[in-house]
Amino acid sequence: MSIASTLGLTSSRKVRYAFVALGDITQEAMLPGVKHTGNSEIVAFVTGDPEKARGVGEQYGVTDSYSYEQFGDLLASGTIDAIYLATPNWRHAEFAIPALKAGIHVLVEKPLEISVEKSNEIIAAQKASGAKLMVAYRLHFEPCTLATIDLIRAGDLGELLTFSSTFTQMVSPENHRAKNGIEAGPIFDMGPYPINAARYVFGDEPTEVVSAVGTRHPQAGLGGFDDTVAVTLRFPKDRLAQFVISYYGNTLDSYTVVGTKGSVEVNPGYMYGKPLERILTIGEDKRHDSFKNTDHFGGELKYFSDCILDDHEPEPDSEEGYADLRVIEGIVRALETGTSQVLEPFSRAKRIDTKAQEQTLTAQKSPKLINTANPGKGKDKVPLN
Repeated sequence: MSIASTLGLTSSRKVRYAFVALGDITQEAMLPGVKHTGNSEIVAFVTGDPEKARGVGEQYGVTDSYSYEQFGDLLASGTIDAIYLATPNWRHAEFAIPALKAGIHVLVEKPLEISVEKSNEIIAAQKASGAKLMVAYRLHFEPCTLATIDLIRAGDLGELLTFSSTFTQMVSPENHRAKNGIEAGPIFDMGPYPINAARYVFGDEPTEVVSAVGTRHPQAGLGGFDDTVAVTLRFPKDRLAQFVISYYGNTLDSYTVVGTKGSVEVNPGYMYGKPLERILTIGEDKRHDSFKNTDHFGGELKYFSDCILDDHEPEPDSEEGYADLRVIEGIVRALETGTSQVLEPFSRAKRIDTKAQEQTLTAQKSPKLINTANPGKGKDKVPLN
């Protein structure tokens, strides 16, 4: 019998979620999209801020809240089927593992954790429990991203040669990302976007971190980590991926893929809250495509709840999270040593199913945020996860 059946989900056809951590990404992006999924509902909150729990609870009619220390009580309550986990990166295993052991499904923000070792602990817990885990790679369900993958797979660009990306934004020195070292910095927070994009563009795994160079701008007012990092990755078949990520630059999120027959530039390519657009060039013919602005968060939640209700394994699973952390660790080592880093051999059989995964829910308006703020600085305030 599936876990969905044992929890009685097949009758209600709605998955009951607790939302762990009520920071900007939960309040601004995930909670507004729950209602129109049709298959998910908000049951409880987990937060260290009672005032935040009350304020957000009033917005959504939710009265059940738990402190982080009461998380075990929530798991034993019988009131939830799944959690959405949006704590800082280094606290993911702390909550994901006991939830999985309790048979509770987990949708966890990226990166999966801050090390391959921690990610393997989560993977082991998931395999032992049978509960489902999905890493919140929202672009795996976004129409522009999926259409771009389709044209690449169809061979429209010819033999792929390079992937290049720039992902920059101004992060406020007051945000927690600026105060918790490298694990909260751009490598872990923004790095998964170009790393993941290069992997789904090439349909392959990098073999080497050729170089990683970081710099710190004292005027940025950020913590003791490189606020700007440039990386080169080597992929099989003589393909290269290069990207720059930064907490100290005017907002830009784009990537370009070049092949022997054509190229495609997606700009914006990673952010939510606005339409994603692309310029496709085949030979000398150029075309501009703009895609509908969709609810990335509601879409991924709907997909994950469908996987729970229909007992299907989600595509961006724990191994997908591991695949990016494997590269992130290599980048950190390259920064520390100043030398290239050969990555341990790894292959992934499961890839994005562009037809089954597309979600087109309408973008939702963000509510007033309670005791939290967007990480961006001034006019450049932009979403991260």
